[in-house]
Order: sequence, then structure tokens, then C-alpha cells
Amino acid sequence: MALSSPMVLSLLLFASLTALLVLAPRLSPPPPQQPAADEQAPPATGSGVGGGGGGGGGLRGVGSRAGGEEADDLRLFRRAALESAAAAAGAKAAGPPKVAFLFLTNSDLTFAPLWERFFSGHESRLSVYVHADPAARLLLPPTPSFRGRFVAAKPTRRADASLIAAARRLLAAALLDDPANAYFALLSQHCVPLHSFPRLYAALFPPPPSPSAASAAPRRQRPRSYIEVLTGEPQMPSRYAARGGEDAMLPEVPYERFRIGSQFFTLARRHAVLVVWERRLWRKFRVPCLPEMAQDSCYPEEHYFPTLLDMADPGGVARYTLTRVNWTGSVEGHPHTYTAAEVTPGLVAELRASNHTHPHMFARKFAPDCLAPLLAIADTVLFKD
Repeated sequence: MALSSPMVLSLLLFASLTALLVLAPRLSPPPPQQPAADEQAPPATGSGVGGGGGGGGGLRGVGSRAGGEEADDLRLFRRAALESAAAAAGAKAAGPPKVAFLFLTNSDLTFAPLWERFFSGHESRLSVYVHADPAARLLLPPTPSFRGRFVAAKPTRRADASLIAAARRLLAAALLDDPANAYFALLSQHCVPLHSFPRLYAALFPPPPSPSAASAAPRRQRPRSYIEVLTGEPQMPSRYAARGGEDAMLPEVPYERFRIGSQFFTLARRHAVLVVWERRLWRKFRVPCLPEMAQDSCYPEEHYFPTLLDMADPGGVARYTLTRVNWTGSVEGHPHTYTAAEVTPGLVAELRASNHTHPHMFARKFAPDCLAPLLAIADTVLFKD
């Protein structure tokens, strides 16, 4: 009788609600955990750019489908090419042209603080994109330029066509993300800048000539891509045969059209569109190498891009890269890795030196312990032009 009184029932109801509120966090499934302030969880696969995107680029292996022609990649590439063509036919992008920095990584972005200093004050003229291996858990320094810039990605492995596919995803994401992106610099987590951003920007986008000089000068050429294109190298026959035998690349790529170059390049927008649209050569390069030659002669990422661009637009490429690599004393196909003790103003001057129109703007490969000495000379050497 007493339990049925309105006051008692109200008290019981109030007590039940209070207990529910207190115990709910313990009884309910926990909410999705966000990465810590200095940690970036490996993002899921997909086709967008954002804080939850991310995935592969480096040495980790999956099956031969890693570089395969999956439907989601095809949709991404087709959309990037078509929307870029539509944008080119319409109005020009508002604001100044931008340089898109494409980081291909399978480990921490150790040099993010150095890049942050390089980017500082020039954010309106650049974009950043990261393709990180989904199997890697990245502990990122709290630098704003890299936050939310992870593209949807897939696993990759060294000396495999999956590295080509990863670079194409970065290019496609950058093309779709901002029509102002006019140059696309592919870099690794081991790359560092050798000059200030204004020096790089002036090299890629030289000021137009004065009216009097323009009338006397020949017609200005379209922007060139800075990609290494070599032929006649001693390793070429074995590299070509490793693709599946001496006839495996025919008829699309005869031996005399096969090229070699650095994996890291800086492409003009029209060439970035070409890369994401192309499928004919990709069908050849995505085929795994012969197993007996895979360890020593299989580096498709060093052949696909220079071969494609040399066949499609030989006059539109500079035939050299802006990224310096030291192959002296290379071990198992890896270039020399600089350590902290080697970081000096003299090394920077040596790495900048070039026999081409532009000096080297970037360099690799640097060990993580180089960050502190590089930051120490950033303002007085690296970014002092």
C-alpha cells in the first residue's frame, strides 16, 4: 500500500534515473576512441582527403593486388581527370597557383616540424597531402599543416607497383581537393627542404616578362615537369627483362622507349592529370616482376612515370628531378642515409648543387636524428637564399 503512494513512486523513479545516469558510462559501449593529441590512427581506405583518411606508402607488403586496378581506384582516377578537364575548360581558380606537397610514407613524419617552418607564412600558396601505410600507427608532432591531410590509402611494398598506385592516389586527391594546385611534388618521410619556399615558388612560377621583353622573346612554353628521365643505364636490360621477360612489355613499351628515373618528382598539373587518367601502360607495369629477378631488378616505381611522360610529352619534361639523392655506397637498393653528424652547412651546399637550370630543392635520405641539427640551421642556412 505504502509502495503505491505517489510520493514513494516518485522517489523510486528519481533514484532509478540517478542510478542510470551514474552507471550508463560503465554499462554502455564506449564511444569511438580518438587518437591522442600527438597520435594519428591509420585511416581507413576510401577516396577522400580528411582527418580520418590515410593509408600506405613504403615497404610493407600485400599481395599483387596492392597495385591492382581496383574499382574504387578507377572511380577516383576517372573523377579526378574529368573534373580537372572541366575546371580547365571553365574559369581559372581563384587566388595564386599552389604547390601540392605529396608525402608518401610508411613511418612517422619525423621532419614535420622542419616542413612546418618551411611552410610558415606561405599557406595560401601550398597544400599538403599524406599517403600513410594503413598498417603503421603514426605518432605525429602537433604541426598544423599535416592535420587532417591524410588521403585514403592502401598498403604498399617496396619494389612493387603498389607504390605507383599510391602516388597516383595522392595526385588524384590533390587534383580533386583544390583546382589551384598547379604543381605536385612527391616526397617521402625522409625528405627535407634545401631552400626556402619563396625560392621554390619563384623557380616553379617565374614572373611574366615585361611587355617589351615579351614582344621580343619567343612564345613562353607551358610549365615543365621536373622528373628524371634516363636511358642507356647499365641496369636497363635487367630491369626491362624483370617485368616478365624480354617480350612482356610489348607492344606498349618496346625496350627503346623504356626509361628510368627517380621515384620522386615534381609534376605540372597537366601531367598529373595524364598520370591519373592513363591505363594502357599501367596494365603492363602493374604485373608483378619475375620472382627470380624481383629482389635485385624490380623497381617499377622508377620506370612507370619517366616512361609514360617521355612517351606522351618528351618536350614537356625537364628530364631531371628537384630532389637530390646520394646513391654512393647504396645498400640493397637504398640510397645513402645521412646521420646527424653529417648535417653541416657544407652538406647543404653540396646537396643544392645541380648541373641543370634549377638547383636541387629537396634532398633525401635523412635519418630521424637529423631533425635537431637541421632545425638548428634552418633559418641561417636552409632557408637563407
